[in-house]
Amino acid sequence: MPFKTQKHDTAQTLTLEWILQVKNYKLALDKDQCVGCQICSLACPKGAITLIKQPKVTGEATKKAKVDIDLAKCNFCGVCDLTCPYGAIKLTFNGDHSLNVVAKETFPELIRDIKIDTRNCPKECVACKEACPLGQLKITKVTFDGKPVANFEALSPSERKHVVVNIDIPKDKCPTCRACEYKCPPGVIKMRKAFEGKIAVNQAKCPPGCRDCVDVCPMTGTLTVGNGKVEVNEATCTYCGACKVVCPVPEALTLKRTKVLHTPIHSGTWNKTLERITSPADVAKELKAASGLNAKKAVAKRFSKQEEFIR
Repeated sequence: MPFKTQKHDTAQTLTLEWILQVKNYKLALDKDQCVGCQICSLACPKGAITLIKQPKVTGEATKKAKVDIDLAKCNFCGVCDLTCPYGAIKLTFNGDHSLNVVAKETFPELIRDIKIDTRNCPKECVACKEACPLGQLKITKVTFDGKPVANFEALSPSERKHVVVNIDIPKDKCPTCRACEYKCPPGVIKMRKAFEGKIAVNQAKCPPGCRDCVDVCPMTGTLTVGNGKVEVNEATCTYCGACKVVCPVPEALTLKRTKVLHTPIHSGTWNKTLERITSPADVAKELKAASGLNAKKAVAKRFSKQEEFIR
């Protein structure tokens, strides 16, 4: 048992700690980075995380749900850290971002498959930066010898040819919505969504004039209001569920996650977590696919050994 426990809740951060004689576990939630989605509460194996809908104020936009973590239930496993699409939760052990569930191969890591090739990137273009709904993407311009370009507009056409464009996307915080990819020339940015799924709005059941889901959606342009009803642009949806949490009519908005992009893992504990995030049917599909891949590898290995023997 911990020597001391403490919980601090401020406007910017929610912090939980286990303090032992030589060990210190700290779980920190960045409230600005958090979008009030469903993922962490579904993934938590102890049911320690709850979402609290905020009261509506007339004339104001709907506020995202507030995340609370029960210190008595939390065992500082770090599953919320691993699965948060927005990198809003961090677990540290003695100050280091080190997760035992990864080291022991109990849980996988979320894959944020992002590839950047700026060779075909127009030197003056900032479309990808402007497209990022979270304002996280950064563009820097440097000369061939690495010196920063202070004023690109002041350069002559010949000088601009020797400028190198760098695009920085913080992988630990990027929800892989692909908005930047769609705005860039082909091949500059390529990414796969960490979460795949389906989202739909039943406009017949959507309350007239309601825009709660639009107000809280962190991906600008994914949910919009047209002709008084909510419409969906699924291309940039991250399937986080922030919209589903605040929807006043459960049948009006359906959201289903069908796949999570993660590192290879063989764990019954992870399968249970994946079932809560997606569904039993989708877990069965993943297990079947993994089984088929393992069988394929085994056959390939066997034939490889036979070829070596023949030689």
